[in-house]
Amino acid sequence: MQKFFLLAIILLICKISFATNSVNYNERLKEALPGFEMPSQWLQTHPAFRVIGNLYGVGGVDLASYLITSDDGHILINTGIEGSLKDIEKNIATLGFDIADVKILLSMQSHFDHTADLALIKELTGAKMYATKKDARVLEDGGLSDPHFGGLETFRPVTVDKIIEDGEIIKLGDIRLKVYYHPGHTEGSSSYGMKMAENGKTYNVLISNMGTINPGKKLLVDPTYPGVSEDFALTYRSQKQIGADIWVAAHKSQYGFYFKYKASQSYSPDTFFDPEGFLEAVEKLAAAYTRQLEQELAELDQKNKLRN
Repeated sequence: MQKFFLLAIILLICKISFATNSVNYNERLKEALPGFEMPSQWLQTHPAFRVIGNLYGVGGVDLASYLITSDDGHILINTGIEGSLKDIEKNIATLGFDIADVKILLSMQSHFDHTADLALIKELTGAKMYATKKDARVLEDGGLSDPHFGGLETFRPVTVDKIIEDGEIIKLGDIRLKVYYHPGHTEGSSSYGMKMAENGKTYNVLISNMGTINPGKKLLVDPTYPGVSEDFALTYRSQKQIGADIWVAAHKSQYGFYFKYKASQSYSPDTFFDPEGFLEAVEKLAAAYTRQLEQELAELDQKNKLRN
C-alpha cells in the first residue's frame, strides 16, 4: 500500500510537471525540427492489447510501446512523446500489472517520439536502461548528437546502465529476448526477438525496428553519418533472414495494426501471424533504399560532369 501511494504521488507530480513544461517541450521541438508538426495520432492513447503470450502493446494510437511480463519483473520497450507515461502506466494497470515492477527499459531507436519519457520511468521505477552503444550516446544527451535530427535536445536525457550488442540474450525471469542490431534509421537502432509457444505451436516473434529512411537523410552524397548506406543494407539483409512469424514495430502503421486487430475480437496467437507481410514490408523499404541510392548516384554523376 505504501509503495502504491508513493507511486501515485510521483505520478501526480509528473502530470503537474508535464502541464508546466509542455510549452517548453513543444518550443524545443520546433527549434530542433523546423517545420515539424506533431501528428495527431502521436497524441492519442489506445487501449492495451495482447500480442501473444506475455507480450502486450501498451502504447498509443500509432506510437508503440511493448510490455513483456514475468514473475520476476517486466521489460518495457519504448515510450511515446513527452507525457506518454500516464497512458502507458494506465494501460499496464488495465492488464493487471504494475509499472513499478518494470525492471528493464529498452528502446528501438533514439528518436524523441519513442524515448521522451524513458528518464521519467527510470526515476519512477528504478528500472535499468539498456541500449546499443551508438544509441546510448544519443539517449544520454537527449538527442543532441543525433546525426540527422540533432543539434538541440529533443527529449530528456536518460542514463544508460548497460550496453547491449547484436545477438545478446536479455534475461529476466523466464524472459529470453534476443537483440538484433538493425542500424540505419538511427545509428544504434535495434529489434528484439523471442520464441513463443502456444497451443502446441512455436512462433518466432519479432519486435522489429523497420529500416525507414526519414526525409532529408543522405546515404552517399554528404551522408548523414559515415557508413549509413551500409547500415541500412545490413538491416535489410538481417531482417530477410530472421523468419519472423509474428511481428510488430515501433509504429502501429508500419505493421498494419488496424487491418489485423479489432478491439471486439477474442484473443488469438494468430492475430499478428504475418510472415509474408513482414518480408513484403522489408522488401518495400529495401526498394525505396535502392531508389534513393540511384537518385544520389545520378546527382553525384551530374555534379562531376559540371565540374569537368
